[in-house]
Amino acid sequence: MGLKTPRLLMLGIVRIVIVVILTLVAISLVLVYHQDVLNLLWSKPHNPWVIWLWYLLSWLVALALIGLSSVLSYLVAQVLFAVVIMDTMSRITEKLMTGGSLTTSEASIFQQFFFLMRQEIPRALLPILLALLLMVASWVTPLGPIVTIVSAGLAIIFLAWDNTDLTPARRLTPFSQRFKFLLRTVPFHLGFGLWFLIPVLNILFLSFAPVGATMYYMDYHNHQQ
Repeated sequence: MGLKTPRLLMLGIVRIVIVVILTLVAISLVLVYHQDVLNLLWSKPHNPWVIWLWYLLSWLVALALIGLSSVLSYLVAQVLFAVVIMDTMSRITEKLMTGGSLTTSEASIFQQFFFLMRQEIPRALLPILLALLLMVASWVTPLGPIVTIVSAGLAIIFLAWDNTDLTPARRLTPFSQRFKFLLRTVPFHLGFGLWFLIPVLNILFLSFAPVGATMYYMDYHNHQQ
């Protein structure tokens, strides 16, 4: 549906472009200030026997900064642009499936934007940031590999929920009921979110995720009635 519907295809492409541009800008800043960050950690040694460790640290720091900048770029794009695009794609999908879209009210564009931002904070931003903190903390604990897997699982579950929650949030369903829906459907959200772990392709999957997520929620909601 996302590829065959012109409006959904256009919105998905716009979201991809926004995320890619912000990511490239962030990575460019990382490469520009990479040497300064590395010097704060460890100045380049003159001993030829240990300089290879310095180069190894340089690559590790670069990869860590690029990964962090990519995540932060996604979060910035999510708050400033993508949350509106996601809601629009969800409305279009719901309309295609049911012939109409149940909205919250005839609010202004700014009211709708701030409403969506308020929904985004407990739904995606805080869980993803918490998962990142757990992942960083896992580097200094003996249970690092286990904590990393758990934190990655939590991140993709909440990323998936960020998409399936678009319709009930727009219908002003209480947050407690929406969170219970997540708990009842954790296996689906885990499977749906696994695609978001594939590098590069995850940008494509995230861009069109509102379509599939809305279709799933509508089917789930219809079967519960």
